[in-house]
Amino acid sequence: MGERTTVVTVVHGRHDHLREQVRVLRRVAPAVHHVVVAIDDAEVPVILEQVARTTVLEIATDPLGLPVAAARNAGVERALSDGAARVVLLDVDCVPGRHLVTRYVDAFMRAGDALLCGPVTYLRADQGVPDDPDDLTSMRAPHPARPDPPEGKLLRHGDPDLFWSLSCALSAPTWRRIGGFHEGYVGYGAEDTDFGRLARSRGVDLVWVGGADAFHQFHPVSTPPVEHVVDIVRNATLFHRRWGAWPMQGWLEDLARMGLVTWEPDRLLLRGPSPA
Repeated sequence: MGERTTVVTVVHGRHDHLREQVRVLRRVAPAVHHVVVAIDDAEVPVILEQVARTTVLEIATDPLGLPVAAARNAGVERALSDGAARVVLLDVDCVPGRHLVTRYVDAFMRAGDALLCGPVTYLRADQGVPDDPDDLTSMRAPHPARPDPPEGKLLRHGDPDLFWSLSCALSAPTWRRIGGFHEGYVGYGAEDTDFGRLARSRGVDLVWVGGADAFHQFHPVSTPPVEHVVDIVRNATLFHRRWGAWPMQGWLEDLARMGLVTWEPDRLLLRGPSPA
């Protein structure tokens, strides 16, 4: 039990994506446990009731939006209380590559007290998840804005502002050292960058793990995410108060240019009603 690895996933909707994640995870890493945190989603326990090595944790939503940071914390704490020594956070939209878990486990042995991240490929609309997970390899095209070390290699001293929780891993002691995600972030945006900076402030290195590939299933997105402008303003303001810098600057520039926000060096304000 002391060496157990648990995958933690937060979900609200996206049931087809969840089913595919579970199907692939059971193929590529049948021995790992899976904690699924359902935010105000009564269908998830029904979907997963027959799935082995799976625990569903149900939490309520927040009046301000989805409490993703709090849900991640709850999932990790449940995994650790159930005996996990290592935790892999995997977004519900992502399916694990064949070697995601094994590469992370190997990196734990080599990188010590570190926060681990792996490359993520965003699948196109015409690319479904194949029946055979090995066929994902031919679809590999990691996001160009993040490091992509060679297979089996570790890239240490990563930029904490590039941390993402789509696919990441850390040991129980590292989780305790960082202290979890800041639960003041509710709804969309900034909690990942905050966690990366918090890790750095606690002396935890960000290490990119070659070959720990995840594949993000397609869903439509808007750029900038105007439907989340209220969340973005609230969370970016919290981040600025904590770190003295603005996150998501590309989006803030776009939102300001569209007349949806007023963005100045020391303040960020909504302009008019949310487009949502």
